[in-house]
Amino acid sequence: MRPIVLLLLAVVSFQLSAQPSKYAIYNVRDFGASGVKSDNGQEAIQKAINFCNLSGGGVVLLPAGEYTSGTLHLKSNVTLRIEAGATLYSIKEKSAFDKDALLYAEDAANITIEGRGTVDGQGRYEWHENDIEDDFIRPNLNEMVKLGKPLLRSFPKKDQFGKLVLLLRCKNIQIRDLSFIDSPSWTIHPYGCERLVIDNVYIRSSLKDGVWADGIDPDGCKDVRISNCTIETGDDAIVFYSMNWFGPAWPCENITVTNCRLTSSSSAIKFCDGNMNAIRNVTIDNCVIRSSNRGIAFMNFDGGTVSDVVLSNLVIECVRNDWFWWGDGDPLHFNIKRRSEVHKSIKPEDDKNPAGRIQRVLISNVIARGKGSSICNGHPDSWLEDITLENFKFYISHDAVAPYDKAVHGLVFQKVKNLKLKDVSINWDGPAYPQWQSALVLEEINGLKLEGFNGAAASASVPVVVMNQVEHGWVTRSSVTSPSGVFLQVKGEKSKDILLSGNDWRGVKSPYQLDKGVNTNEVKTRE
Repeated sequence: MRPIVLLLLAVVSFQLSAQPSKYAIYNVRDFGASGVKSDNGQEAIQKAINFCNLSGGGVVLLPAGEYTSGTLHLKSNVTLRIEAGATLYSIKEKSAFDKDALLYAEDAANITIEGRGTVDGQGRYEWHENDIEDDFIRPNLNEMVKLGKPLLRSFPKKDQFGKLVLLLRCKNIQIRDLSFIDSPSWTIHPYGCERLVIDNVYIRSSLKDGVWADGIDPDGCKDVRISNCTIETGDDAIVFYSMNWFGPAWPCENITVTNCRLTSSSSAIKFCDGNMNAIRNVTIDNCVIRSSNRGIAFMNFDGGTVSDVVLSNLVIECVRNDWFWWGDGDPLHFNIKRRSEVHKSIKPEDDKNPAGRIQRVLISNVIARGKGSSICNGHPDSWLEDITLENFKFYISHDAVAPYDKAVHGLVFQKVKNLKLKDVSINWDGPAYPQWQSALVLEEINGLKLEGFNGAAASASVPVVVMNQVEHGWVTRSSVTSPSGVFLQVKGEKSKDILLSGNDWRGVKSPYQLDKGVNTNEVKTRE
């Protein structure tokens, strides 16, 4: 038996020696890192990463302690593990950053960033009078000017630099369990990455000050899973891009976001204005959005396409934050523009991109509370297409403390082909606001199904629903929640082929009203 035992031991020993990197752990303390915050640990940590990579891979370990560094270049087959009790700080010396990030990788594979520790960007801010042009917030700026309010806002201090994680064209990446706090810029920014998993991370930046400190911003990535994350960011929480900053503008596609809790002083979820190619095949499910300036934003300004998107099982709570944040306390926002229509500095003749497209979007099972109107606009050259809201409950309230409130109607859709609103309800919560009017406004719609709608106008002097230039519409199984004068007002000479059937008119004095110019034969009732 002894020769057999020796043979087995030899086989096991050979197998372990043939794969040493799988089990190898490289402690940064062994490479000279002190674990003292005031010491620069960049050289020691980078040595550990390089040695791990050259040895075939393994784990680079940051044990409990405080480590300060500039750019760290992550390498293939390396796991960076920041243990509980360990914090990796971004150093406040720009000369220590040869890339725009603390953790950086390019054209690498099989990288993991994990642990129960913390990555701290040490982002800090100062307030002074606004001195930049930001056309996105010009309406808010104008409101502040009208009121004679000072245009104070936050700006990052100049002694900090970079994102916390920047990954370019990497494959098979996992980021899990860590806390990322106070990033001076975007927290996690992958470009052109494939098979990316971000799970159970906590991201936090100042909700009052943290401008440009986005949470997770996939750009031209595919096969992305974001799950079980808590994100509280001064700027957008999750944003999808398709831009050419680091190379070709690739599609951002095949993405799932599940079981996340998001808070943002700007947009919680944004299909970004920066879209030169496509954002497609995206599902977002089972998420809670709290205290955000805007809930879900579809903004398309660079000629790309947003398509095949499903958002479901969401709870959204929006508030009105300071004037310099994008949004207006609105749970839902769609907007297609050409870049020259947004930025005054770009001449229309120099804008080479056509209006982009937003199509095939399904949003279902949502409870949304907000402080502003939800405005959903297509473009004269590119209408929204195939947009569906199902089982969507809106609650709109007035913030009496806010310096201004631009809310008028509850939900507005303009320039849409094939719009379906099923079991949508719109409710006005107190305190009331004199500017409020109709619950639902539909303008320039071709192909409408309004089924199971329930809502009320803000007062009996205005209609519950307004249709202007609506063609081929069907209103069925709809009702009102409080006494109103008119349920439906139809406007515009192009309005035609509108059928009302199976509705409950007991809460109104008149089912519908036709403005001058509308052919009476184009609206039919079959109640």
